[in-house]
Formats: sequence, C-alpha cells, structure tokens
Amino acid sequence: MATLGHYLIVSGLLFTIGFAGVMLRRSIIIIFMSLELMLNAANLSLVAFSRFRVAPDGLPNYNAHVFVFFIITVAAAEVAVGLAIIVALYRARQTTHVEDISSLKF
Repeated sequence: MATLGHYLIVSGLLFTIGFAGVMLRRSIIIIFMSLELMLNAANLSLVAFSRFRVAPDGLPNYNAHVFVFFIITVAAAEVAVGLAIIVALYRARQTTHVEDISSLKF
C-alpha cells in the first residue's frame, strides 16, 4: 500500500522536474509546460495530505480536494491566456526562444 511518503516523493520529483524545465529550457512552450507540471505536483501533495488526514469520525478531510478543483480551474484559464500570448509572440517574432524576445512590445 502506498503511504503518504510515497506520494510526497512522487510530488517532489514532479516539482523538481518542472523546476529544472523552467530553469534550463529556452523555449517558452517548454517553460509553460514545466510550470503546469509544478502546479500538478502541488495538487498531488494537497490531495495526498487530504487523503491521509482522517477526521475523528473516520472520514477523510475533503477540503483540499475542493481547493485542487479551484487550482485546476485557474490553471485552465492560465493555459488559455498563456497560449494566446505565446501564439501572438510567435506571429510577431517568428520564434519561441526566451533570449530572442527582449521586450513585451510588438
């Protein structure tokens, strides 16, 4: 059976991979996907803590699950806006590399 530690190790590995992707990659799309991976790692740890914290009546505490649904909703809105910005930058500059984009003005 998986324990809380197992979930936290997987969450930590996902967060580390996402952080490395943000720090090491040059493409905006890869950086954007790495940020989403970091958000999902945080969601996994929230759900794991919620699952293993049992109330006195023996039922798990589902407050973190509701919080995760709000995070997923905000992440979906972030994806829509972020991808629109990336497409606009690509149309203006013909590149998705971070070094080639020096300002936010078109």
